[in-house]
Amino acid sequence: MKKIAARLQNIILAALLLSLAGGLYSATAEDEEKLPDTVFEAGLGEVNREHALIYQSGEQPAAEEPIDLKKGPHLFLDDYLIAKSENVDRVVNQPKRDPDIPNPVVTGKEDGCFQPYMSIIRDPESKKFHIWYGSRTEDSNSMRSRIGYMESDDGINWERPHRILDGPGPIQFGVAVIDEGPDFKDPEKRFKYAYHMDNGLKIATSPDGLHWTPLVDHPVILHSHDINGLIFDPIRKRYLATLSVYREGDLWEGRRRITTHSYSDDLIHWDPSRFVVLPHPEYDSGETQFYSMDGYLARGDLLIGMVKVLRDDLKADNPPDPPEAYGVGYTSLAWTRDGKTWVRDTEHFFDPNPTKGEWDHAHAWVDEQVPVNEEVYLYYGGYKSGHKVNRFEERQIGLVTMKRDRYVARKAGEEEGMLRTPKLIISGDRLSLNVDAEGGEVRVAVLDENGEPIEGFDYSDCKPISEDSLEAPVEWKKDLASLGDRIVSLGFKMKNAKLYAMMGERCRAD
Repeated sequence: MKKIAARLQNIILAALLLSLAGGLYSATAEDEEKLPDTVFEAGLGEVNREHALIYQSGEQPAAEEPIDLKKGPHLFLDDYLIAKSENVDRVVNQPKRDPDIPNPVVTGKEDGCFQPYMSIIRDPESKKFHIWYGSRTEDSNSMRSRIGYMESDDGINWERPHRILDGPGPIQFGVAVIDEGPDFKDPEKRFKYAYHMDNGLKIATSPDGLHWTPLVDHPVILHSHDINGLIFDPIRKRYLATLSVYREGDLWEGRRRITTHSYSDDLIHWDPSRFVVLPHPEYDSGETQFYSMDGYLARGDLLIGMVKVLRDDLKADNPPDPPEAYGVGYTSLAWTRDGKTWVRDTEHFFDPNPTKGEWDHAHAWVDEQVPVNEEVYLYYGGYKSGHKVNRFEERQIGLVTMKRDRYVARKAGEEEGMLRTPKLIISGDRLSLNVDAEGGEVRVAVLDENGEPIEGFDYSDCKPISEDSLEAPVEWKKDLASLGDRIVSLGFKMKNAKLYAMMGERCRAD
């Protein structure tokens, strides 16, 4: 009971502070008795940066031990696969808005979009798209939402009118849906739904994604800001909760929104939370905050997330007073290889529309990534005028697309550039590149432990790649399989080309 009482004191303190900032929390004495000892509050304790790193070239050194280069893909987001680089720049590939896509694809007026937090799942068999999103209540309560639902054949044009689903009970914010698939061990709980209510993360389940039942009647994790999310990490094979909290810190002024993570095997018992996205005075200007991280996608050994950066101290055009109406938001990249430590890119990945008066001029927060053939569909929440302006009509959902795995390029210009990987064990018999070398050229060499080209695998033995391809084959005079499991490194010589990723493939029978 002492633990529960102490936890309740923290909840009440957070509630009082949040109510001053526009939140509405209602911790009561009854809540104390409902919470089992397994429930903890995220984001307490000393703020540390052990698991919240900032990307800066050279700060994450290439691995010293040989890397087993499995199938991949292996993206050049950071310097993990780069031991040496000359005349090559790292360029974040910002998605471009397509005028042929009728954005916004989910609207405030017609579709009732109120909080553009969403889950979009493409059925692997029917190829049909399903979207769940935060829809306004009948009485337009700014602190409550409902589950809006639509389907689409192409992910662009949605079948209307939208449906309001039977929720598990009152919902504050949040629509994070997981589909465990038709073979899930408990068909009645195939779908999972995470949302914020009663001061924390709550979970519901469903057999069809349409009718929801609470997993338990209390939050499974408490936290002091009303934004959270849930995914199933396909690399670690565990559930990952993203929890936003309000905290003070030694390296920033006042209370700010920061991001924490926690893992679970059963959605009830959770690991202690870790701080994974924090402001840093050297790299973040003004009152930089992090609303959340969503839109996770696993690629090779990387789990890539979309960080929602908030600048409430800035204005988009001239929003009305009071000051809480201000605010602009953009998206940055973050990634992890171990599921614990996250590296955040300080460069902008996706910005608000620079054209004044456009529906997404104030905010552009990527919330979902959906692989579609050779592309990734990036769905984002767009705000027109500011963070809290006309929230029942101006918070909408848009779509941009990007070729698969092309988040970051290693770019060479007219002057030849060079990259060399650390020591590798190449498990496959073939190597392909995700590369745009139209009008240019890329050649690859296989190097021995002294950095010298192996006979038959020199740059001159490599057929030049001069195409724009997601899987351009690398071909030498000799067969890559002849190297077996020899420790090697790869060298790249590039001119007027962009290199995004590489992939190995095993063709021979084991």
